[in-house]
Amino acid sequence: MEHALQKASLGKRIAAGILDGILICILATGFAFLLSVLLGYDGYNQTLKDGYSRYETQYGVSFDISQEEYAAMTDADRENWDAAYKAFSQDAEVTKAYNVVLNLTLVIASVAILLSVLAWEFAVPLLLHNGQTVGKKVFSLGLVRVDGVQVTNLQLMVRALLGKFTVEIMIPVFVILMVFWGISGLIGPIVLLALLVAQAICLCVSKTNALLHDQMAGTAVVDISSQRIFRSTEDLIAYQKQVAAERAARQTY
Repeated sequence: MEHALQKASLGKRIAAGILDGILICILATGFAFLLSVLLGYDGYNQTLKDGYSRYETQYGVSFDISQEEYAAMTDADRENWDAAYKAFSQDAEVTKAYNVVLNLTLVIASVAILLSVLAWEFAVPLLLHNGQTVGKKVFSLGLVRVDGVQVTNLQLMVRALLGKFTVEIMIPVFVILMVFWGISGLIGPIVLLALLVAQAICLCVSKTNALLHDQMAGTAVVDISSQRIFRSTEDLIAYQKQVAAERAARQTY
């Protein structure tokens, strides 16, 4: 019998991905909470909120306005708003709190996501074997090299760290944060669209219907119940020789 990859169905992969995604989000939220406590995030954030409230009350303005609302102000209101913002930005304590909150937001989000991805996409598969996360375990999916040999620790690390964390998670996260802070312009949406198109091309064109993280790691998602997984390249070669010998024995001359 010839060896072939038993590619997992798209429906199972989506279901497993949704389940894993939910659990990763829960884990990341837990890590983010712990990091915020350790780094004193809430204290700096409260200082920043108090600063906003103090200058908004003192000048009778709201800093939470759009550019259209600012443009629609009268000259006197706009001058008063500018004076309030200038006073706010010159407050050393508030400015420090603003910079710390901004930096900690990036650090906490990045580290929390990194830890959750490494735990879920690297540590858990090491425990469950065959590249399985909880989602893959539930839906009887596994992970192998594209030649059917079991995945290595290095491949799991590349898949989790470079593919999932760096490319598929952090690029969208940073783009979303840039859009939220109003500093991305059209670049952010273009980057997200390009990433989505690249994923679609990989899914449709690759023989194993692999997404970017599997392309980078040289892995494939398979139906674990029907997939033959070889422990090493030597085992694969031995199996191929056996199949070739059996085929030759059946041939008539």
